[in-house]
Amino acid sequence: MTKTIDAAARGRTKRRAWCAGLALSMAALLAAGSARAEELNVYNWGEYINPAVLKKFEEETKIKVNLSTYSSNEEMLAKIQGGATGYDIVFPSVHMQDIMDKLGLLEKTDIDTYEGFKNIEPSFLRAKSDPKGEYCLPYAFGSVGILYNRKVLGKDVTGWKDLLATVKAKGLKFTLLDDMREVLAVGLILNGHKVNSTDPAELQQAAETVIAMKPQVAAFTYDARPMVGAGDVAAAHFFIGAMIDVFGNPKDLGFVIPEEGATMYQEDICVLKSAPNKQNAIKFLQFYTRPEIAALNVSQQTNGTPNLPARQLTPDNIKNSKEINPPQETMQRLQIFQDLGPGIRQLDRVWTKVKTAQ
Repeated sequence: MTKTIDAAARGRTKRRAWCAGLALSMAALLAAGSARAEELNVYNWGEYINPAVLKKFEEETKIKVNLSTYSSNEEMLAKIQGGATGYDIVFPSVHMQDIMDKLGLLEKTDIDTYEGFKNIEPSFLRAKSDPKGEYCLPYAFGSVGILYNRKVLGKDVTGWKDLLATVKAKGLKFTLLDDMREVLAVGLILNGHKVNSTDPAELQQAAETVIAMKPQVAAFTYDARPMVGAGDVAAAHFFIGAMIDVFGNPKDLGFVIPEEGATMYQEDICVLKSAPNKQNAIKFLQFYTRPEIAALNVSQQTNGTPNLPARQLTPDNIKNSKEINPPQETMQRLQIFQDLGPGIRQLDRVWTKVKTAQ
């Protein structure tokens, strides 16, 4: 009898132990699932956010940030459309935001109702698909101009015509961005046309202007900054973020917004409809409305910020830079890209001619 009772007791003990073990295992799985949920997967342009910003967000929220990068709007869109579902937030240019909205890829965040949204200058609500800021948060802006080595050139340059005349006379080289719209925009601007033109004749004229430059073009590349800094090329078609190099070597390097005009870019922070961590993504948008956070980013990025009070918190060399924060008369010479719809095919055709011309 005693043996029977002992056996029963042992059975109950084993069952209780098994149940307790199962409960602990389930708790561990739930905890692991919870830990995985406390993540934010950021998909951004290469080197387009200060790592200190991401670190501060992690410290404050205990949300782990995973950063992946892309080099163009088109690369990012192709990956999202190709089925990549792990990303939470992306940083499209304004025209790409409009395209992504048409494709139903963006989540409505109502960030415009958050108290910190009052810090955003209204003129930066540029997306036609999001005039109130219900979806995306304006992130950064800047111009695309000329980074140059004045030691190599022997002078400062004022714009494209000045640069072209100088490199031809001295047998020097410069680089252009490996970007269809940015490069064709240079050709369009030099011929007095708008950068969003889809007129075949105007685009052909722009292409011929760029093709005529090619003997002096060392490469079409996004990696020109070290080449200019080392003096391997005289100048580069580049983004305002290159001011970080100018500040590091103001004696030899300069950046100019061409007197003929230039393009302006603006990226916004958007949450993907497929985002696995939507609430964490919205927390990041809210976090980035804080002036001290936007200023921390700008201090390392040297882009302009749509966050008006943040500008006063940036270092003096950034705050007072007419390149980073252009005066109104310069802003009037800047043009921003729009979604061209089917008209983009016209650009594709002439871009092929530019890249293949000998």
